Formats: sequence, C-alpha cells, structure tokens
Amino acid sequence: MDRRPHGGGLSGALGTYVVQDDEDERYYGFDYRQIVTEGFRTIRTGERVRFHISAESPDRAEFVIRLDQPDPAEYYR
Repeated sequence: MDRRPHGGGLSGALGTYVVQDDEDERYYGFDYRQIVTEGFRTIRTGERVRFHISAESPDRAEFVIRLDQPDPAEYYR
C-alpha cells in the first residue's frame, strides 16, 4: 500500500492510495472515500487491506477494508 498526493478534490489536497493485488500483482488506485470504516478514513502506508476491483473502472479499487486495525492506545501516543 502506498499513497501519492495528486492534488485532486475540492481543496486540491486529495491523494490517491495505491494497492497491489497479491494474486494478479496488478496495482489499483483509490481515494479515502472507498475506505470502509467509521470515523476518520485513512490507511497507513504498508498496511494490509482487502478490496474489490471496480466493475466500472478496472484500474480502481473500491470497498477497501483495513485488515490490521491498530490498537487505539498505540495509535494516539
């Protein structure tokens, strides 16, 4: 998992996350709106995720789920 700032979105600060599928070794992009979680939507670089490939855009990931949820006490030290 990687993150690349591209300057999109209304404020020009929206970044694109990039994930690689372990099976087909292809890369897929997505933004924070595709992260399935409650509250603040973010993912750390290198974090493992599960995702679906978009039927509308085959180079895009959607319904991205974090597999390694951090312990909140550790996260906010």
